[in-house]
Formats: sequence, structure tokens, C-alpha cells
Amino acid sequence: MQQDNRNRILFTALLVCLAVCFLLNISLGSVHIPVADIASSLSGGQASKNSWEIIIWNYRLPKAITAILVGMGLSISGLLMQTLFRNPLAGPYVLGLSSGASLGVAFIILGSGLLPSFLSVFFLSSYGIVLASCLGSLMVLLAVLVVSQRLRDTMAILIVGLMFGSFTSAIIGVLSYFSTAEELQKFTFWSLGSLGNLSWTNILILSVCCLIGLLLSALCIKPLNALLLGERYAKSLGINFKKTRLIIIIATSLLAGSITAFAGPIAFIGLAVPHISKMVFQTSSHYILFWGTLLFGAIILLVCDTVSQMPGNDFTLPINAITSIVGAPIVVWLLVRKRKFMI
Repeated sequence: MQQDNRNRILFTALLVCLAVCFLLNISLGSVHIPVADIASSLSGGQASKNSWEIIIWNYRLPKAITAILVGMGLSISGLLMQTLFRNPLAGPYVLGLSSGASLGVAFIILGSGLLPSFLSVFFLSSYGIVLASCLGSLMVLLAVLVVSQRLRDTMAILIVGLMFGSFTSAIIGVLSYFSTAEELQKFTFWSLGSLGNLSWTNILILSVCCLIGLLLSALCIKPLNALLLGERYAKSLGINFKKTRLIIIIATSLLAGSITAFAGPIAFIGLAVPHISKMVFQTSSHYILFWGTLLFGAIILLVCDTVSQMPGNDFTLPINAITSIVGAPIVVWLLVRKRKFMI
């Protein structure tokens, strides 16, 4: 009962923190907008200035929603991978999906000179880059699914995913060697990650992909609790391990693939956030960790995005750099306190 009351207090605090971070993310930036004007605009009223109204609806609100979706999706992907592989260092990119997405974009950006002019113009647009990224993720997903049908050992699938990542990274290295300075610069900017520049249509597509991925993840909460004690114990409880593993792979692929396509490869969120959730809630039950990880993921990425906006300045830092600066020390600290891992 005492633990239940503690969890209720923590969830209430996280919900309040999420609302505060959401408003601060919209308020702070190169132009400061008072929270009262944001609340008025979002509730159907008008902000004090027309320029603030444009900034809120065309720039700040889409970016804040993207940050929440990306934070939730990557964090849940990390939780699923760490439990499935029973490895505290597993993350959403161990299956090579991010590398596959990067390879698709690299083929277009670095190899655009080999395409006919009309195809080059299309694929070098924002829609073309998103399409190429999705195709790259899909190719790796299909390859991993084929391999998973033949392998029963989850650790073998983990190694296969790492090999796919190394293979695609090597191809990107070869493409980079033969590319021009302009093509290499464009690919580098994409690989730094960005939560901005998404249209409402893009956000709608990303929302649908994340919703499906999160619903599939929620269906695996009970099997994930059984997997904490090993595959044999899960099977003894009547858990269809092969089916559960397939659902987890599809959910992770959908979440990580769609997010990478729209926001670029974003590091450390999927790896660090599940551990933060386990440390705060002090439980290994996925009935609690699932919702805790969702909220922590959204809050931490909103904070990282607010920092990257450099409030009061006209420039924005790459979001991938901020998540790495925040995430890397957390992972090192967690490794030092290894006995605290609850896998």
C-alpha cells in the first residue's frame, strides 16, 4: 500500500513536470513568449502579438509535440530491448534500424549525382529524405525478421543487429569518401538530428506510427514481466515467446524507424531513460515502468530541446549533441553503480 501511494505521488509529479516542461519549451527560444499568452493561444484565444501567434502554431508547438513523441518512442524502444535481451546496454539501435535509415539517406544525399535530374530534385527534398530513410529502415527490418525466424537465441539476433549496423556504417563510409564537400555537409547536418521543420502532415504520420508502436508495446507488458526471469520461466507460464519476440521487434522497428526518418538518429534517450525510470520507481514491474518510462522520455527530451534552443540567442544547437551530453554521463554513472541495475 505504501509503495502504491509512492507511485501515485511520483506519477502525479511527473505529469505536472511534463506540463511545465511543455509550456517552457514553447515559451523559451530566440523570442520569449509569456506562458499566459501561450495558454490563451492554445485554449482558442489570441496571444498579445500576431507574431507570437505565428511562432507558437507554426514553429514551437509542432517542435514540442515532436519532442514528446520522439522521447516516448525511443524510451519505450529501449525498455523493450533491454528486457528482451536482458542486457542493460541494449537500445533501439541494436537491431541496426537507425543505421539502415542513415544508409537510405546517405544513398540519396551522397549519391544524388548518379540519379536523373527529376529524381534527384524529388529525393533531395524533405519528403524524399524521409522516404529514403523509411526504406532503409524497412530493408533492415525485413532482413532481421528473416533471420529471427531461423534463430531461437535472442543474443544471436542482437549480434546480427550489431553486424547490420556495422555493415551499413561501412557502406556509408565508402559513400562519404567519394562524395563532394556539399553532399557530405548536408548528410552531416541530417545525422545531427532535428526536432524542427516538421509540417503538421509529417507530425500526423509520425503520431500514427508511434501510436501503433506504443500499443503493440503495451500488449507485451505481461510477457515482459515473465521474461525478467528468463525464457524458460516465461514458457512455463504459457507465454508464446516466439510471438512475443516478433511483436517486440516490430514495435521497436516501427518506433525507431519512423522517429529516425523524421528527426534523424538521436542517441542515448533509448538507453538512459529506462534506467532512470527503474531507479526512481525502484521496481522491475513493467506495469509501472512502461508508464514511468513514457513520461520520463517525454520530459527529458523536452528539456534537451529547450537547452538546444539556447534561450535568448538566435542559433540552435544540434539536439543529438545535447542528448549525448546529457545521456553519456548518466550511462557512465549507471555503469559505476552496476549493482543497482534491475534487469
